[in-house]
Amino acid sequence: MKILLAEDDSMLGSGIERGLRLAGFNVDWVRDGKATEAALHAVAYDLLLLDIGLPGKDGLQVLRWLRSQQQEVAVLVVSARDAVSDRVAGLNLGADDYLTKPFDLDELIARIHALGRRRSGRGEPEMRLGRLVVQPLKRQVLLDGKPVTLAAREFDLLAVLIERPGTVLSREQLESRLYGWQDEVASNAVEVHLHHLRKKLGAAWIKNVRGVGYKLVEAD
Repeated sequence: MKILLAEDDSMLGSGIERGLRLAGFNVDWVRDGKATEAALHAVAYDLLLLDIGLPGKDGLQVLRWLRSQQQEVAVLVVSARDAVSDRVAGLNLGADDYLTKPFDLDELIARIHALGRRRSGRGEPEMRLGRLVVQPLKRQVLLDGKPVTLAAREFDLLAVLIERPGTVLSREQLESRLYGWQDEVASNAVEVHLHHLRKKLGAAWIKNVRGVGYKLVEAD
């Protein structure tokens, strides 16, 4: 899952970014409202983790702008404002969830996974395609009921593909979902990860649509 973190507190933002990366999320971090809008305009994110008290343009203004743009990105508001009126305002403007500070990182991660399931129409905390099962919370893959050992990027790539089985995704789209601004990305990185996935799962699971991209299909 690709997340945009909008938080102006350097210590808190650094801790959240580090914790989410350790949990397997791809995170970009911005520190003010205008930078948040610019990032949302430029990149397709799955989730916006939004502090209300942002400088330049506060979080509620950003949220109002975001929903006026008809963007479908999920929004989890994280704020020290714990009054019922603040929570109601955030939810009425289009936030999908509201978490007050201070909070436990495990709860934040659980809420992010829950929003991901809700947005993709899944009720269970796992994704299935035939004999293949991906469990994001455990970061585990099962094929025919047996665990498959994947490197971190391989797991992330498979999770992206199984979210939309049968949908062709370009190398650029996959690269955007896997890497953040601070990552140095080799030109063939996605292809290398796909090669390793094919070796571990079987080549029939991942199809190359020449000149377009790649898709995950159920192998015979």
